[in-house]
Amino acid sequence: MNAPHGFLITAPQSGSGKTTVSLAIMAALVRRGVVVAPFKCGPDFIDPGYHRNVTGQPSINLDAWMCPEDFVRETFFARLSGRAGQEIAVIEGAMGLFDGIGASSREGSSAQIAAITGAPVVLVVNARGMASSAAALVKGFAFFDPEIRLAGVVFNNIGSAHHAALLKEALAAHCPDISCFGCIPRDESLTIPSRHLGLVTAEDNPLSEEFIERLIDMAERWLDLDQLSKLRILPSPTFIRRVTKGNSPVRIAVARDPAFCFLYEDNLRLLQDAGAKCVFFSPLRDAGVPADIHGIYLPGGYPELYAAQLAENETMKESLRMAVTSDIPVYAECGGFIYLTEGIDASDNQPSADFVGIFPVRCRMLPRRKALGYRQAELTQDVSIGLKGAVVRGHEFHYSEIGTMPEQVERCYQVSRQAVAQGFEGFRMRNCLASYIHVHFGSNRDIAGAFVTECREQEQR
Repeated sequence: MNAPHGFLITAPQSGSGKTTVSLAIMAALVRRGVVVAPFKCGPDFIDPGYHRNVTGQPSINLDAWMCPEDFVRETFFARLSGRAGQEIAVIEGAMGLFDGIGASSREGSSAQIAAITGAPVVLVVNARGMASSAAALVKGFAFFDPEIRLAGVVFNNIGSAHHAALLKEALAAHCPDISCFGCIPRDESLTIPSRHLGLVTAEDNPLSEEFIERLIDMAERWLDLDQLSKLRILPSPTFIRRVTKGNSPVRIAVARDPAFCFLYEDNLRLLQDAGAKCVFFSPLRDAGVPADIHGIYLPGGYPELYAAQLAENETMKESLRMAVTSDIPVYAECGGFIYLTEGIDASDNQPSADFVGIFPVRCRMLPRRKALGYRQAELTQDVSIGLKGAVVRGHEFHYSEIGTMPEQVERCYQVSRQAVAQGFEGFRMRNCLASYIHVHFGSNRDIAGAFVTECREQEQR
């Protein structure tokens, strides 16, 4: 495979404008006829939705804490077609370049992804109020880690043409090997709205054609897209995709709509590679789960924002109850888990709503974040996603909490956070497994195959 074109867009810290810059570059390259392969560092679900919005391509999460490094590398290069000059990989970083789960290693950082993929780095610097100091900052990033290739910088929030000239002069004098790929003036109109879990999702706030045109205009006017397009990823080894053959596909119903949109694309790929056919449905709009299915996957999202609509769809709720009663394997995460409880209690700005009722607890929304961070879970029982003793990894982020789960409901996960035990989670009723943790199926190669096998065996039973 020829070394593909591509780069990783990052920043010294969150709030520097890397999402806006990433979307502008992606949209402008697509307008030029380039196939953009978008990626996102870390466990984020929202930015990938906007990547899809502007490129028309699914965006893949790259996370080397949840998944082994060889899986991240394989995922990245398997996504690229090898059409050098016709496709560009654009990876949007998370937080600051070197920010991860600790202070003394790359683990969980965008820098780790840059090292694994061989992607050159483009640093977005919020240069508001800086001139020569910006060059000092860039020089520090350039030499902080010798394995990270800092190809260039984009200065954001520029006050004037004179300000831009000062920044370029300082960079050329102190960092002559670092390119300036552009200086972007301040423009508050290009801000994407946010809410309690971050940016508003692309499903709820699809970028308008007018907004995308403004992004493209900004990129074409202020960024050196020609030079960015020439950046190359380091050559990669050849990977063989592991695909199960010889069996008829197992049909797994996957919820996907504005209420359930937090889903790692790799999870779907791994299910398909294990022999599944993913059949999408909407708990918001459909009358029931699809016919002739062998399993159900309820991912996370914002069910609390659609609580009334979900509560009113009685036929969908009854369809899910019947599926669980029939022992069809059901796997639910976070928002999907909430939907399977008895419902949401009334709180500030949140009316009460009754949901499916598989788990005999109710949920309530909190004014402050309840949980955030990576999680590791050891399976304490044989469950639909693996055998007792297996270890899976994922991420947890929510503003809700559930009531005390009755003792008769099985706890199937022993959860830890950075090697510190967090208690038991992963609740099972019949063949329905649910948890607040968004598990990445790439964290353990057996997860997807185990779930597909469980679905196939239940069909046979």
